[in-house]
Amino acid sequence: MATAIEVNKQSVKQLLETGKEHKFVIPEYQRPYAWTDEQIQTLFDDLVEYTGNNSESTYFLGTIVSYENENREQEIIDGQQRLTSLFLLLRAIYTKLDSMTETKEVRNFKRQIESALWQQDELTAEVDFDKTLIESRVMRDKGNVTFSNILKQGMYEIGAKDNYSLNYKLFQELIEKFATSEPELFFWFTRNLLNKAILLPITADSQDTALTIFSTLNDRGLALSDADIFKAKIYNRLDLMEKADFIEQWQQLDEDAQDANESIQKLFYYYMFYLRALENDRNTTTPGVRKYYSRNNFEQLYKDDVIKNLTSILNLWIVINNNVEIEEDWSKNVKIKQVLDSLTSYPNEFWKYPVVIYYLKYKESQKFDEMFLQFLKKLLATLAARYVVTPTINAVKRGILNLNAEVVNSPTPKFDFPNVDEKEFKDKVKVAHRNTVRMLLKILAYEKQQELLPDRWEIEHILPQKWQSSYFPSSSEEEVRKIVEHIGNKIPFEKKLNIVASNGYFKKKQESYKKSKVIALINLSNQHSDWGLDEIRERDIRISDELLIIFNEWGLNQLQFSIQDDSKPMPTAEDLEKIDELRSKGFI
Repeated sequence: MATAIEVNKQSVKQLLETGKEHKFVIPEYQRPYAWTDEQIQTLFDDLVEYTGNNSESTYFLGTIVSYENENREQEIIDGQQRLTSLFLLLRAIYTKLDSMTETKEVRNFKRQIESALWQQDELTAEVDFDKTLIESRVMRDKGNVTFSNILKQGMYEIGAKDNYSLNYKLFQELIEKFATSEPELFFWFTRNLLNKAILLPITADSQDTALTIFSTLNDRGLALSDADIFKAKIYNRLDLMEKADFIEQWQQLDEDAQDANESIQKLFYYYMFYLRALENDRNTTTPGVRKYYSRNNFEQLYKDDVIKNLTSILNLWIVINNNVEIEEDWSKNVKIKQVLDSLTSYPNEFWKYPVVIYYLKYKESQKFDEMFLQFLKKLLATLAARYVVTPTINAVKRGILNLNAEVVNSPTPKFDFPNVDEKEFKDKVKVAHRNTVRMLLKILAYEKQQELLPDRWEIEHILPQKWQSSYFPSSSEEEVRKIVEHIGNKIPFEKKLNIVASNGYFKKKQESYKKSKVIALINLSNQHSDWGLDEIRERDIRISDELLIIFNEWGLNQLQFSIQDDSKPMPTAEDLEKIDELRSKGFI
């Protein structure tokens, strides 16, 4: 069936007057009014400049996308911020005019603004100030009442901090200053705003059509959110009772996501990989979020478990990003949180997708703690070792897409990644790419640490990056510079303590090291009386051996793993020999 849209440029006054027949409504699912003082100032300055230029051309303010809902109201899909600001600006001008001596100009522009803001008696043109031509119904936004009261009364509460009040106050201040300094131009400014400033209203025949237009504008660079489109799509499918519950859930999800330094947009992105895994989609080309969900008339959005699954994904990120416990036992498992913390330092986001999928698929399982820990360890070992050997983004891309699909088939999925050559790994780890060093240091530190590392820590160069040439008379400056950057010379250290320690040599920094909560650093401080190139070279070897032992324990180069009662498989005789050697050297 063909869709219909109407596009007809109109002046601000012409457009706003249509609100008498079809009231402007900002629907429940829209975001709250968010224009800043900078945007208000820019709008006002542009209109002042346009007026000062005495131009006969029109001034374009932008588009407004809407559709007529079942109550014959103009439901705004896009342009609500601009439209709201225009209502506030006109109300501020009206308030100023109302305080001025009544001249022909004052009477003229008051009548024009009255026609644009309020309902009027059709015979007498008497204004009903309690019936505004716009209403905001944004869910859980206290500003709805504030906006209405400002339009009705022309006043705001002293000390109010909401955007409606702050922006209305700013408009009043700007108008007062302009009208005082340029009294004649003030009337031309008002005339231009009402009759020369042009809007492009795009009126659709349905919400779906309006959202499609909204989506197209987004493709052309306007800052519109896919998540807002999804919200509108879901909302439009619900009955009245369901709509209220949905908006409450959405707003809570949005707030919680922001608190976790995530967004609903990102949650939909993560969820897309779960849905793709269920479809056995192993294609390495990732579709756009909107393109993916728009398939088959957005059928994935309309399933009953969407909000539930998005909330579950968010719970995972609340634990990872905020380091808090939720009402799920795994979130109290320090070992799980340590592995997840190490994964957060992986150089790209590929690790996130199988983790989300595994969590969503198996979080209700009886032995989820054990399953999740072993899966995470194998994932970390595989990704970390692969990146040390081949430090490129695409080195694991295909393997991750395959793993995603395998996860939904089994809690012990196949890890179809190329094997890592152990000798190559040991050769390269001492000069590991800078993107991997923080991750590797976490892995090593957590072998000794019974809790998470301190929140704010930096990579400490045990032998400082600035050294005296006389300290190493038998080594060239270039050789020392290279060795200083080896992983054997690096260790986690709290930022605050690191500032105190500065760039001193080992003996000067030992006291600061001993105050650290990083157990590996305390051990190193206790086991050495000095630190030089030989110590770095020796620690390079120990670190490469220890990492390889850890990664092999965690399942490196194994196609699959099995769920063990003990979270660590039994080490081999060769492993035990290496562990004893490391222990004798004080590294374990």
